[in-house]
Amino acid sequence: MSESAQPVLYSFRRCPYAMRARLALHVSSMVYEHREVVLKKKPAHMLSLSPKGTVPVLWLRGAADGRVLEQSLDIMLWALRQRDPLGWLPASDAGMADALALIAHNDGPFKQQLDRYKYPNRSGLDSGAADRDEAAVWLHSLDARLRAQPFLAGEHFGLADAAMAPFVRQYAHTDPTWFAAQPWPALASWLAKFEASDLFQAIMHKHAPWSA
Repeated sequence: MSESAQPVLYSFRRCPYAMRARLALHVSSMVYEHREVVLKKKPAHMLSLSPKGTVPVLWLRGAADGRVLEQSLDIMLWALRQRDPLGWLPASDAGMADALALIAHNDGPFKQQLDRYKYPNRSGLDSGAADRDEAAVWLHSLDARLRAQPFLAGEHFGLADAAMAPFVRQYAHTDPTWFAAQPWPALASWLAKFEASDLFQAIMHKHAPWSA
C-alpha cells in the first residue's frame, strides 16, 4: 500500500479510547499514518472528518468512499476483521455477545463513574469517593471472573481485555495506593501484566504532535 493510500489515525497518547484502537491496529499489523493530536488545538482536518472533535478517528483514506470511523470499538472491529492473528475476536456469537456486554458496561456506567471519580469538580462534586466505590463493585465482579479464567475473554487475551484494560488502568492510576489496597488480586495481576506487556509498550510510543 502506498503511503498516500494508508489509513490515517488521529490519536492522543493517553486517551483510553485511542489506546484500545491502537491496540487492535497494532495486533492486526495494520499499516497506517499516526497523527498525534494536541487536544487544545485539534487539527482542522480531523474536525472536518469528525465534528464531534474526540479521538480516535480513523480515516480510511485509501477506500473508494474515504470512510471515517469515529468510534473506538468500530475501529477495533474493523482492524481485527481485516486480520486477527491472535484470535482476539470471539469465535462464537455467544462469545461476541458476552464481550460486547462487558464493553457496554465499561463504556457506559463504569466510564461515567470513572469520570466523576477522577474529575469530581467537573460534576460539581466535592469528592469522587462515592463513584469510586460504585465502580469498585463492578471491578470486584471482574476480579471474580479473572479468578475463574486467565483473561476476561477466556483462555487468552482478547477483544474484551483490549477494550477495557485502558479504562481500568485509568481508574487504578487515579489513586494507586487505594487501588493496591483493595482485595482484587486477580484484577490487579491482570492489569499489571497488561501494563508490562510488549503490546502495551508498543502502542504507548511517543509521537510528536502532528501539524498539517
